Amino acid sequence: MSKLKNDFNASSLEAMRKFSEAYAKRTGTFFCVDSSVTAVVIEGLAKHKDVYGAPLCPCRHYDDKSSEVQATYWNCPCVPMRERKECHCMLFLLPTNEFAGENQSISSDTILSLTE
Repeated sequence: MSKLKNDFNASSLEAMRKFSEAYAKRTGTFFCVDSSVTAVVIEGLAKHKDVYGAPLCPCRHYDDKSSEVQATYWNCPCVPMRERKECHCMLFLLPTNEFAGENQSISSDTILSLTE
């Protein structure tokens, strides 16, 4: 597995990118109009997947991330997203959200260029 300079595995980034695209399409949600938001969130999910073995929501503060991973509530897609389509990270936005873009896909190159 190759390491990127951002401290996560390229395979984890690709897995989180593909997951995010598939989940957006399946749920009828869209990425944020600001692609840097999407890139940073996907990068955070990849880092958490590498470190904790699960894509813990990167947009929240946790006293104990390992315990949060075990509880699964904030593992992406988190419970609020699954139950009410509320994404605190602004990764998965309903089309009616003022910050929703038109994209349900993002390239790995775009993620890397926006997170350097």
